[in-house]
This record gives sequence, C-alpha cells and structure tokens, in this order.
Amino acid sequence: MRRRAHSYRDDPSVPLFPDDRPVIVFDGECIFCSGWVRFMLRHDRQARYRYLTAQSPLGQALYRHYGLDDENYESNILIEKGVARFKSDGSIRTLAGLGLPWSLINVCRILPAGLRDPIYDLVARNRYRIAGRRQTCMVPTAEERDRFIA
Repeated sequence: MRRRAHSYRDDPSVPLFPDDRPVIVFDGECIFCSGWVRFMLRHDRQARYRYLTAQSPLGQALYRHYGLDDENYESNILIEKGVARFKSDGSIRTLAGLGLPWSLINVCRILPAGLRDPIYDLVARNRYRIAGRRQTCMVPTAEERDRFIA
C-alpha cells in the first residue's frame, strides 16, 4: 500500500518512534527473518538501520497502518525517510544501503516487481518450514540493544 511519506505520524494508533534513520520491521519469531537481521547487524558497520519486531505494539500498529496482516508477517517493512517499502523492493533497498559490495543488488531492480515479488512471497509463505520458528522474539545482545526500537 502506497501512502505519503511519514503518514504514520498522523495515525493516532501508531505510537511515536524515532524515524531519523531507516527502520526495518521484521518477524522476530521467524528464524529466517532473525537471521536476516543478524546479517544486517554484522554488515551494517555504520549503524545506519534500526530494528523493530513485528510482534511489538509499534510493529503491529505499523502493519495495520499499511494494510498488512498484523498476525502473519509475510513482508518485512523498510521505513526510510518516512516511506515504507515492502517485499523485494524493501529487501533490495535495505541491502543496497550497506554500500559495496551489497549495493550491487540494485541490478535486480531492472526486473519488475511483478517478477521479483512472487519469489519473495514463496519464501515468505514458507519461511517457518525453511528455517523454523522461535517460541519468543529475537533478543538483541547488550551491544545491539541501542539499535532496536522497543
């Protein structure tokens, strides 16, 4: 769902949150998704991104705000400069934000989302089958805690 930049600021159901840096909202119970965040934490040496679990009250409010299922998180959300990106577009932009060599992924943007997103959807629908599910959300280490929005 396309909305104007920072539209969540005008939605009373979305709590205020720091959005001065890009925010990645992810399924904290999904081992595959948590692995993605661990990868990002390891390679995001500039600490460019903040992270938020979809299961948190803020995460659920953002999923509802963008018209996504707030119980079955089949797309991560990248919020950058107030604009939300979903599915393959969000993932490509997230990786590209890490700089070289990861920014080479931008070449995939020449493919229309109509070709990229079905692959994303296939993985998203089967993510628990592929990697499993945690009983609780991913817990950041003490060193990582300041990169997460509670």
